[in-house]
Amino acid sequence: MEKINLWIKREIEETTLLLRYIPATVVTLFVVSVVSMNLLANKTIFMREWIAIDAGILISWLSFMCMDIITKHFGPRASNRVSVLASGINLLTCLIFFVASIIPSNANDYTAFDTIFGGTWFVLLGSTVAFLSSAVINNSLNHAIGSAFKHNPDGRLAFAMRAYVSTFIGQFFDNFIFSVIVFVFFAPIFWDGFCWTILQCSTCALTGALLELIMEIAFSPIGYRIVTKWKKNEIGKEYIDRAGERR
Repeated sequence: MEKINLWIKREIEETTLLLRYIPATVVTLFVVSVVSMNLLANKTIFMREWIAIDAGILISWLSFMCMDIITKHFGPRASNRVSVLASGINLLTCLIFFVASIIPSNANDYTAFDTIFGGTWFVLLGSTVAFLSSAVINNSLNHAIGSAFKHNPDGRLAFAMRAYVSTFIGQFFDNFIFSVIVFVFFAPIFWDGFCWTILQCSTCALTGALLELIMEIAFSPIGYRIVTKWKKNEIGKEYIDRAGERR
């Protein structure tokens, strides 16, 4: 128990230090994308026998791009810490939304509002488990691929490869884990028999990963410019030196 308490204390201290130095814009975009992704995941926007896509795909690429930026500059553990923070804020936001949805009102018919913002507990469970799992996968892969570039680890090619590969694989597992938890295990029970097949979950995960990879490719030049500027300005040097992480 003492070791656990020490570990928790160290994590809190290093996370606090990290948040002092990591630019607020990236953290804000990251948190907003995670919260938005959770809400949008409630809607299926395209469905056929072999494929199904939920609306979370519209914003999830931003979460992964932020993780790639943070991993490149601060290291995978820093990105994991911010991912946990974003998930915590998302859970708090969902709690507030739920409380707002159950407060009665005679001003108007808020059925649609309450349904959307009240949320569904197993959708929240699925999105949280999927996001945290894929975040660890993405951040670890990103760092590992970057470490393989010995000649020019800070070049465009190195950043592109670590971002593209980690995003594709991370997004696949994010989509697949979420789909299986929500649409295979819980939806048949709570949504009147509505469900996805494992094939739909797999093709959804693959298609979503491909679409999000395309978005990552489109916006990765922005991410590269950000990390280049951070390195030039020695952003977060104190945290990096203390954490002892290889970028």
